[in-house]
Amino acid sequence: MSLTLIADNLVKVQQNIAEAARKSGRSADDVSLVGVCKYFDADITRLVAEAGLLDLGENRPQQLWDKAAMLEQLPIRWHQIGHLQRNKVRRTLPLIHLFHAADSLRLLKEINKEADRINTKQDVLLEVNVSGEEAKHGFAPQEMESVLEQCAKLTSVRVRGLMAMAGLNSGIDGAAADFASLRELQQRLLAFKPENVELGELSMGMSRDYDIAIEHGATIVRVGSSLFEGLSRR
Repeated sequence: MSLTLIADNLVKVQQNIAEAARKSGRSADDVSLVGVCKYFDADITRLVAEAGLLDLGENRPQQLWDKAAMLEQLPIRWHQIGHLQRNKVRRTLPLIHLFHAADSLRLLKEINKEADRINTKQDVLLEVNVSGEEAKHGFAPQEMESVLEQCAKLTSVRVRGLMAMAGLNSGIDGAAADFASLRELQQRLLAFKPENVELGELSMGMSRDYDIAIEHGATIVRVGSSLFEGLSRR
């Protein structure tokens, strides 16, 4: 029953993504979906993968560690989408496909150090605090030129793009403005970015606003509650 419900919800989300992409003159293939399973245990998370969604994200690294161990037989691509403390980098890096929340140069340097130690290249997105809320992590938009220059020196980190969240109490219009700001920042930074820094990805939009994010250029959306409608949290 739960698998059928999740599979049906997944189809609805994919249809909404396709429609939002069409409105923005793009294809649904231009937008990647990451399922956010932070409120559900490994058994429910397994059902999401069995329904066909293999890109799964967690906010807390401890939950990612536990689920990755319990679901290691499945070809899941794990995404760390929440803040990561530097002392948790070593255990997290080998498990993840993409880190969405690179929010400080100190953290980026630690990721670079660990990726170099294990002889890998770690893909990251730079988190930008476009809403300006003090409680949020992320770089200020005005410091991004300098940040990119520093990122270019990190030989084991590959910057793939930018990530942002709309303001917590922004409403639809506020979310649209925040997403537009990230898109404008991306376009401005493309003019002078270092050659070894890529800015093609825009990770923005959650269940409440992913359609708006897509219309403003999102290439990755992080959707949780819409995938689990009808299920109770455990």
